[in-house]
Amino acid sequence: MDAVATATPILDDTFAALADPTRRAILERLMEGEASVAELTEPFAMSQPAISKHLKYLERAGLVSRHRDAQRRMCRLEAAPMAQAVAWLEGYRRFWEANYARLDDLLERMKAEEAGLPSTGTAAGSDADSQ
Repeated sequence: MDAVATATPILDDTFAALADPTRRAILERLMEGEASVAELTEPFAMSQPAISKHLKYLERAGLVSRHRDAQRRMCRLEAAPMAQAVAWLEGYRRFWEANYARLDDLLERMKAEEAGLPSTGTAAGSDADSQ
């Protein structure tokens, strides 16, 4: 995976938005469904204008959309940017799984050598070694 090729402004904005615990908590609440700005303000010890600033940040990152419902400003989770972040992280999950598999093979070979048994590991000569 080429890190430069996969880096995008959307990915950068998503991770920047997720870096703040208040914004993560807002997104968690929005997973339950739409909520008004007032409803999103309730669990926090901060003003509605402060929550609105967080919502604007989330909106610029594409993670939240807002619309009017009579007198209320309703917020909704927009998950598409999160899918790009998950896809980016998936490459790292595969990388670490391959490394752990090679480590498991090495440990098995070491155990076998210690016990004087023939090696049963598959890491030597496998495609995983060429990564």
